[in-house]
Amino acid sequence: MAGLIRQGDIEEVKARTNIADIVGDYVQLKSAGVGSMKGLCPFHDERTPSFHVRPQVGFYHCFGCGESGDVYSFLQKMDHVTFSEAVERLAGRVGLELHYEDGGGAAPDHGNRARLLAANQAAAEFFVDRLGSPDAQVGRDFLGGRGFDAQAAAHFGVGFAPKSWDELTKHLRAKGFTTEELTLSGLVSSGDRGVYDRFRGRLVWPIRDITGQTIGFGARKLLDDDKGPKYLNTPESPVYHKAQVLYGLDLAKRDISRNHQVVVVEGYTDVMACHLAGVTTAVATCGTSFGVDHIKVLRRVMGDDSGVGEVVFTFDPDAAGQKAAMRAFSEEQRFSAQTFVAVAPEGFDPCDLRLHRGDDAVRRLVDSKKPMFEFMIRQLLGQYNLETVEGRIGALRAAAPIVGDIRDPALRPGYTRELARMLGVDLGEVRKAVSTAQGRSRVPETPGKHALSADDVPAEMPFSLLELPTDPVTRMERDGLMAMLQHPTLVGTDLIARAVQTSFSNSSLAIARDAIAASLTHAGGPEWLDQIFAAVPESLSNLVKQLAMAPLPERPGREVTKYVRDVTIALIEKDLLRQNAELRGRLQRTDATNREVYVTLQREIMRVEAERRGLRDE
Repeated sequence: MAGLIRQGDIEEVKARTNIADIVGDYVQLKSAGVGSMKGLCPFHDERTPSFHVRPQVGFYHCFGCGESGDVYSFLQKMDHVTFSEAVERLAGRVGLELHYEDGGGAAPDHGNRARLLAANQAAAEFFVDRLGSPDAQVGRDFLGGRGFDAQAAAHFGVGFAPKSWDELTKHLRAKGFTTEELTLSGLVSSGDRGVYDRFRGRLVWPIRDITGQTIGFGARKLLDDDKGPKYLNTPESPVYHKAQVLYGLDLAKRDISRNHQVVVVEGYTDVMACHLAGVTTAVATCGTSFGVDHIKVLRRVMGDDSGVGEVVFTFDPDAAGQKAAMRAFSEEQRFSAQTFVAVAPEGFDPCDLRLHRGDDAVRRLVDSKKPMFEFMIRQLLGQYNLETVEGRIGALRAAAPIVGDIRDPALRPGYTRELARMLGVDLGEVRKAVSTAQGRSRVPETPGKHALSADDVPAEMPFSLLELPTDPVTRMERDGLMAMLQHPTLVGTDLIARAVQTSFSNSSLAIARDAIAASLTHAGGPEWLDQIFAAVPESLSNLVKQLAMAPLPERPGREVTKYVRDVTIALIEKDLLRQNAELRGRLQRTDATNREVYVTLQREIMRVEAERRGLRDE
């Protein structure tokens, strides 16, 4: 039986891991002020980023849906792994050998995500190795005939599944994988004759998740006697969900994030052709239509909240391509980025275009893109006989909603005039149709940029920063708590110990102050925030997490240490000023003949004033 991972190792792995690097594999993060980064939340759909990461404290928090945690909980939620698997994965990443209680080792975990990923990786290596075998000549010919050499195949991990009943099955069993694991991963199938390889006599592409782990495969038919479909993909499994997977995203994600552009093509060879031609932002769906889940993934990678990005769809000009265009258009307003369509001449897809016209033609294809709504208008008009009154009216009714849905209001008048010109219809009539259609718009206008919008916060969410009063005293208390929570080492335990003895006007913030006081022995340690979160009532847990994660109200580039100490000192000064006022009030009410009390109060006032002056000298 496997032992538990030692707590010291768990803390060491977390200390060595930059949470922003891990989250950055899934979400494009941008600076959000001092020590804070933000991006679109991976746990709920949103138009503007409310998901914050603070590398210094090792936590994330979404101000929209309330999800929060550390690097382990992030991996558990994103990849559906166990806590131990998350620790083991990160330990491997930082090169730390884990130790287990009672002399145990890592759990065998048969059938879980880690084992399935390991089986897929072993299969990928098997396929790559077999691509060089004599019986894989048909696969090498297929690649060569489409302009891909051995170096290109190696770059994309393309392999060959031998035409054998169970060669892969035997190979993986010899490596210790069970039939149950291989079946669950989709690498093998079962029939009347027992277990057999799912992919046989086919060229195979590994399908990887955004972190580069192989989660499935796509296999292309090569042999005439293969009665299966042209392309055969891994079935749904605990690690492979085709509606959320984009082929090539692991290779494209950096340039997608950097260039704020993604090119969506239709097949594995199209992705290869685009990347080799220099269009390194190309991705493709895997055996399914482009849908809402794909959009969510791309928006997170692009950082799609500013409206400056580009999403370029390439479609074949045949009926299937037109249908795919219609499906994509029905969802395009889920992007803040502008959407475009690129159709190659002569019905070429990107792979054929590169083969016949060269790399430059592929780049020109993307550069010659047309706005999605313009493309759709022309497609719709082509379905009507514009020589007849009935045809023009039908075309106007079909095209007006597209113009009405254009998100940039500055573009609508121009496209309204263009539609009137193409139809040969009076401009006023077209304007009226477009105006009427706007009221039935598919998706509301994109909201403006904001740091924290109340619209992003569910009504049932517990007490939050957004609900705090905005008076100067409450803001001071809030900022002081944020400084202590986020930078306890820079503030210093002595200063924190004095600050948590001060009085607070806001009762919710006072509870957070008391939790800090109760956890002071952990200040600056790996358990600092965990201890504080555990010390507050559940109803205030979200508020305290937000205090620990929200960007400090300080301009980037300023000295962080000075700011966090100054704002904490301000809390103490506020309390000392209160004490001073109370003492002076008592002094005025005291009979001067009562010398003992009078002198005591004077000395106490002098002490408070000296302490206040001394704060700034520390």
